[in-house]
Amino acid sequence: MRSRFSAFAVGDEAYLLRSWAPETRPATVEFEPGMRWEALEIVGSTGGGPFHTAGTVEFRAHYRAHGRAGTLHEHSRFRRDDGEWVYVDGDITP
Repeated sequence: MRSRFSAFAVGDEAYLLRSWAPETRPATVEFEPGMRWEALEIVGSTGGGPFHTAGTVEFRAHYRAHGRAGTLHEHSRFRRDDGEWVYVDGDITP
């Protein structure tokens, strides 16, 4: 999760696409002009250990867009493919 947040923060589309599950991966990643990701807060997680094949992460990603602060709150699902964790999908919480 932290590596994906960092990739969004620096605009690393290649890493994001590699770390996405093939069945839910978009063709491209659109980065919002004027948006700056500032902090990641991990609220909770399940699974994700060395012997798990799936896990979830609840997080809040804090950003600033066009001079205004905001927060993205999401429950994300991950799974291990060939030893690597990939993002499957997530539910955004208002």
